[in-house]
Amino acid sequence: MNFLPPELEAYIETHSTEESDVLKKLNRETNSTIMMPRMLSGHLQGRTLAMLSNMIKPMYILEIGTYTGYSAICLAEGLQKDGKLYTIDINEELETMITTYFKEAKLDSKIELLIGNALKLIPNLNIAFDLVFIDADKENYSTYYDLAFQKLKIGGYIIADNVLWSGKVIAKQDKDDKDTRAIKDFNQKVQQDHRVENVLMPIRDGLMVIRKKSN
Repeated sequence: MNFLPPELEAYIETHSTEESDVLKKLNRETNSTIMMPRMLSGHLQGRTLAMLSNMIKPMYILEIGTYTGYSAICLAEGLQKDGKLYTIDINEELETMITTYFKEAKLDSKIELLIGNALKLIPNLNIAFDLVFIDADKENYSTYYDLAFQKLKIGGYIIADNVLWSGKVIAKQDKDDKDTRAIKDFNQKVQQDHRVENVLMPIRDGLMVIRKKSN
């Protein structure tokens, strides 16, 4: 997932704004107590998401895939005064931890956690979103993209995580696993979509930033 030498990555993080105390605490707890802590956005990606959100200044954000809530807290930093972030995750076991950190970050009134299947929940959200972050099961990335696109304002942004998939997108393999194939199909789908413009950024495991130009 990390393509840069550790020394260079450390230099980059040293020359990026620090995590807040709440994010540092959440980072530590996730890494020490939760399975698959590599799913956490972490320092550099978190600051990137916060920076992009502050540039966009969204009123409404949709996040597909909450995990322990780190990326939601980062994205919420850029919300307008009365803005709101809706984050969806299927794992109810992390709900208490997530909501505790939202409250500790003083964002519990600006972030709403929805537990359930995003494929079923998204169509019922009657909201025009300014920003969507996709970071859930890779097999459904293209479907999440289609559902989110319908809810996204013209001029709005979709950011998709893990689009380099630890370099597997360019690995020479006789047969891709289903997640690698799903990511490659998603990347190609976005590249061929005339309704958007996009840039694939080599940050951590790859961020695809997509701007909606038309319906």
